[in-house]
Amino acid sequence: MQVIHDGPDPVLPGAQDRPDLGGPDPAPAFGRLFDTHAAAMHRYLSRRVGTETAHDLVAETFLVALRRRESYRPELGTARSWLYGIATNLLRHHVRSETRALRATARLANSGERGHGGHDTRVAEQVDAQARAAQLAGALAKLSVADRDTLLLVSWAGLEPVEVAEALGVPPGTVRSRLHRIRRWLRTNAAASNREEAKEL
Repeated sequence: MQVIHDGPDPVLPGAQDRPDLGGPDPAPAFGRLFDTHAAAMHRYLSRRVGTETAHDLVAETFLVALRRRESYRPELGTARSWLYGIATNLLRHHVRSETRALRATARLANSGERGHGGHDTRVAEQVDAQARAAQLAGALAKLSVADRDTLLLVSWAGLEPVEVAEALGVPPGTVRSRLHRIRRWLRTNAAASNREEAKEL
């Protein structure tokens, strides 16, 4: 299997971001797609399901894309959004374990001891970072699958809302309304958590 390199996920210029994948020899086009998108996709998937599962999902995404290349319609979206759509569908098979992992992260971070007087600044920062990670993990675990996919494709994968719409097969207005609703819910949830923390002090 080809090595996945770290690096940005560049937007290909011109027609290259909507290649013709239906030709008799798809290898060159898929090689370019892999070189362009695999590293960023791996980073995104790693944050959701861990490094090892991400390796498998990236490989499976490109295998599925190769098998279904005739179904790609450049006029309906970019190759990047099509690939992330495939990856998201594969990822949904792992949603149960992802949700369990987020809840476990939240429990683990919340069960850690709070900082005590006399500890240095670095320890205090680590405790604060753990609390914030727990808060984020807990919030993500409470989102619906569709809302979590929408939020993380924007915030972790770096897709634009129109690309998220293409990837998930929904209208762009649906993505915008989901993001608005999610952000409002996250702000409310964060405010409630802050009030609870203030009571504990």
